[in-house]
Amino acid sequence: MKVKKLLHTRLRVSKLEESVKFFTEVLGMEVVRQTQSPRGSVLLFLKIPGNEEEIELCYYPGSGKVTVPPDLMHLAFEVDDLEEFAAHCSKLGYPFSDGPTVSSSGTKFAFIDGPDGYEIELIERNDTH
Repeated sequence: MKVKKLLHTRLRVSKLEESVKFFTEVLGMEVVRQTQSPRGSVLLFLKIPGNEEEIELCYYPGSGKVTVPPDLMHLAFEVDDLEEFAAHCSKLGYPFSDGPTVSSSGTKFAFIDGPDGYEIELIERNDTH
């Protein structure tokens, strides 16, 4: 037996509106559905248009403030032009927190910090290698 595919990744957030704005306006994701769990959590699902995998934002104030330690985890997204994306992010108040860096293969990557401190890696692939 093996799993078939990744369906979604859950992130618990303490700033739901700010998180939704970040994922939709900064990253260009779309909200696909919102539900409420039996215990009262607000569950909001987002995805990149044309992709199947989703990110589930879980808002449950009763569990306390979200604190994401450095290097715990990150989400990685591919972009066409890292420099252009940097300008877009900065304009919306999310400048790069690390990078850009060029790997030995020529791939460029950088990080931004989303609401609650989740790291987002942005990758511009070098198709010539």
